Amino acid sequence: MVFEPAGLSGAWTLTAERHHDERGYFARLWCADELRAHGLTTDLAQASLSYNRAAHTIRGLHYQVAPKEEAKLVRCIRGAIYDVLVDVRPASPTYRRWIGRELTADNGVALYVPEGVAHGFQTLSGDSEVLYMISEFHDASCARGVRWDDPAFGVAWPHPPAVMSDRDRSYPLVDR
Repeated sequence: MVFEPAGLSGAWTLTAERHHDERGYFARLWCADELRAHGLTTDLAQASLSYNRAAHTIRGLHYQVAPKEEAKLVRCIRGAIYDVLVDVRPASPTYRRWIGRELTADNGVALYVPEGVAHGFQTLSGDSEVLYMISEFHDASCARGVRWDDPAFGVAWPHPPAVMSDRDRSYPLVDR
């Protein structure tokens, strides 16, 4: 895997190195030794999959607070998404900054989301699937979110949302 800093404190872009032959290719998607060598969380509590029927669906921006903060490795395994991380850690040097990356089934790119950073995405194609490798078990009492359109962050989504949950639409603005 190729590791590159992603522009937020503790966030990384990981690109799978594909080894091609006449059958297709083979690529490593998870390696605790390689993540550990970069100082990243290697605990793996859950793997989750999200299927998204419509293009321009927005999911997020979600995170968990202590004691159940979670790191995630997020990869698009079918279709294409615009993946977004928002730093909501007040003590972070990149507090309130955001980054976005296009993740597709073809480009082999994943984003490592450190603990305390909000995560969400917008589908760029219909029938998209997103795989999450998560370091902590989901705990509804620790689940939090920030609004997708909060001006405190100024995330530039590629398209107006076509589909979004009521929960994601109703998160309060951070400065209220």
